[in-house]
Amino acid sequence: MASVADVAVQQLMGADNISNRFYTAHPRRNDRFLQASSLLQAIYREVDSAEFNFNKHMLYCLYTLSPGRFDTVVVELQQACSARMWMLLGKIEGKVVLLWFVGHAPDDTFPPDQEKDPWFVTREMIEELRSMPAERVKVTASPSSCALGTKGMVFSPMETPIAQ
Repeated sequence: MASVADVAVQQLMGADNISNRFYTAHPRRNDRFLQASSLLQAIYREVDSAEFNFNKHMLYCLYTLSPGRFDTVVVELQQACSARMWMLLGKIEGKVVLLWFVGHAPDDTFPPDQEKDPWFVTREMIEELRSMPAERVKVTASPSSCALGTKGMVFSPMETPIAQ
């Protein structure tokens, strides 16, 4: 569908909510943690992955447990995210606009503010996409817009956390 559009807008999303070599995210509710791989279990033997329902909670706990081992997880997430963006953008035949729609610059540090998305997307990752035939747009909401919260938005009760 994006290939037949005059312009396709692809928002840059976090690397934490995509399935990768370490864990599987829910295919539709991708913030939900489904299963740890045997590779992640080997790196974090002391962790019972059944305790986790959400990717961010799991990732934050892994970081807290061992920041050194966590570097391996971050590299995997960033590589998986970059590969998926290249694959997606390579399939779109028309004009593409990459959208950075958050109130801050890409954050290259961890742990990030748990309320600030997207996680693990760095300036370097965005710069690598420059060779793709895409425009880049950075939108930063004003403080007054942010203060409005969800006023005027239409969403179901289940979507409240995402809308916020």
